[in-house]
Amino acid sequence: MDKFIALRVFTRVVEHGGFTAAAARLGQSPSAVTKTISRLEDELGAQLFNRSTRRLRTTDFGREFYERTVRILADLEEAEATIKSGSGAPRGTIRAVFPLSFGRVTLAPELPRFFAKYPEISLELHFNDSAVDLIAEGYELAVRTGHPTDSRLTTRLLTKGPQVTVAAPSYLARHGEPKTPQDLRQHNCIISRFGPDWTYKGKDGRTFTIRARGNAVINSGDVLRETVVAGSGIAQGTWWLYRKDLAGGDVKAILRDYEIEGAPVSVLYPPQRHLPAKLRAFIDFLAMITKSG
Repeated sequence: MDKFIALRVFTRVVEHGGFTAAAARLGQSPSAVTKTISRLEDELGAQLFNRSTRRLRTTDFGREFYERTVRILADLEEAEATIKSGSGAPRGTIRAVFPLSFGRVTLAPELPRFFAKYPEISLELHFNDSAVDLIAEGYELAVRTGHPTDSRLTTRLLTKGPQVTVAAPSYLARHGEPKTPQDLRQHNCIISRFGPDWTYKGKDGRTFTIRARGNAVINSGDVLRETVVAGSGIAQGTWWLYRKDLAGGDVKAILRDYEIEGAPVSVLYPPQRHLPAKLRAFIDFLAMITKSG
C-alpha cells in the first residue's frame, strides 16, 4: 500500500463525509476508496470510521489521526512546492471559511492584490456566519467574530472595537435621537441573530441590559446592515460591521457614552509545529487588510 496515497484518500473521506463523495473528488471508484481505508485501518490496527447506513463518522482515533495527517500532508506539499519552484515562494491551495460580511466588505475587494503578490496560491473560500468545526470540516483557517471557545486552535487577533448602536440619519431625523439606552423603548429596534437583550455600561462602570423591541428580526449581518442604512430602525452590533458606513456618514453611532467593548475579530487555525508558508502569507495578508480596512 502506498502510504502517501492512503493518507490523501483518508483526508478526503473525512472532509467530504463519505466514500462516494471522496471517490468523486479523487477520480476513483467508491469500492477503491473503501478498500484503501480498510487496508489503512488494518495497518494501523485501529478503526478510523464508525460506519452506518445513514452516516459516516470518524472515531476518536480517526479525528486525532486526521489532525496529524493534515499537518503531514501540508508539510509535504510545501516541501515539494519549494523544491519544484526553486524559489521557496508560497504555493498551494488554502481552504478557509469566513463570515459573510467580512468576506464581502473586507476580503473580496482585496483579493486581486493577494493573487498578484502570491500567484502560486489558490484559495477555496467558504462563507458562513454559523459556528463550524474547523478540524472536522477540513478547513485550514477561519476568520471568526467573537471569543474563540475551541482550545484546539491557535488564535491570532485581527481587530477589536466597541459594540455600537447605530441608526441612519434619515431615521434620526424622523424619530429623534435617543439620549439614554432606556429611550430605546420608544424606538423601532432591528434585532439581530444575537437577540433583543442589548448590553450597555452605566456611569458607575457596571453593565446592564435593555430589552430592544421592533418590527424585524434579521439573522444576516449583511441584511441587518442594509436595513439600518435604509433608515428602517436602530441596531446594535460590532463596530467592525458598520465601520465603512460610519466613515461614510450612512449611519451614525448613538449612545456613545454607554458603549461596551465589542466582539473581537480573529483568525483561527489548527496548531502546527511549522506553519506552512502559504498559510503564513495569507494570515499576514488578512492582518494587513483588517488593520487598513
